[in-house]
Amino acid sequence: MKAMSPAARWTLVASVIAGVSYVATWVTELPPLVETAWKGAGVALLAVHAALRARSLDGWLLVAVMALGAAGDVLLETHGLTVGAIAFLLGHLVASGLYLRHRRSAVQAPLVLIPAVTAIAWMLPADRAAAPGIALYSVFLSVMAATALGSHFPHKSVGRGALMFVLSDLLIFARLGPLPDNLATGLAVWGLYYFGQMLICVGVAQTLRSRTA
Repeated sequence: MKAMSPAARWTLVASVIAGVSYVATWVTELPPLVETAWKGAGVALLAVHAALRARSLDGWLLVAVMALGAAGDVLLETHGLTVGAIAFLLGHLVASGLYLRHRRSAVQAPLVLIPAVTAIAWMLPADRAAAPGIALYSVFLSVMAATALGSHFPHKSVGRGALMFVLSDLLIFARLGPLPDNLATGLAVWGLYYFGQMLICVGVAQTLRSRTA
C-alpha cells in the first residue's frame, strides 16, 4: 500500500463506499437510472483505481477486467441477464489471459474447479432450458478462478477474490432453482461479488507495482 498514490487510495475508498452503500438502494425509492449507476459505481471506481496504478500491459489488462465487470453490472439492469453475462464472460477471458501471463509451472490442482463449478451450475436452475447457457458461462467463470489460483498472484487476495466471484455467481444460479430470493441471499451475492472484485483488483495492482519497483 506504500506505493499507492493519494488519488489511487481515495479512489479505492470511494469504491468501497459505493459498493457497500449500494445495498441501501434496495429499500429506497430511487429512479432506475440512479440505482443502476450506483450499482456500477463500485467496480467502475476499481477500474479507475487500477488505471491510476497501471504501469504495464498487465496493469491495463486489469483495468479492462474491472471495466467489463462494471459494464456487466449495468447491463444486467438495462439489458437483462444474457447481455450482462456476455460482458462478464469477456471479463473472465481477459482475466484468464492476465493470470496465464503470470502462471506457476504446476497448475493442475486448480483445474478441478472447471468441471466441478460447471456441473454444479448446470444442476442449479429450475428452468432446464437455461441450464446449458449457464453451464457454458460457468466454464469461463471457472477457468478464470483456476488460472487465478494457478498464478503467481497472492492466493490471500487474488485467489480468494476469484473464488468469492465464483460463489456469488453460483448463488445467483441457485436463486433460479432451490435457493430463495431474499435479503440474506442478495447480501451474500453482492458482498461476495463486490469484495471479490476488490481483492482481485488490489491484489493484482499491488503485486504488479511491487515487481515493477
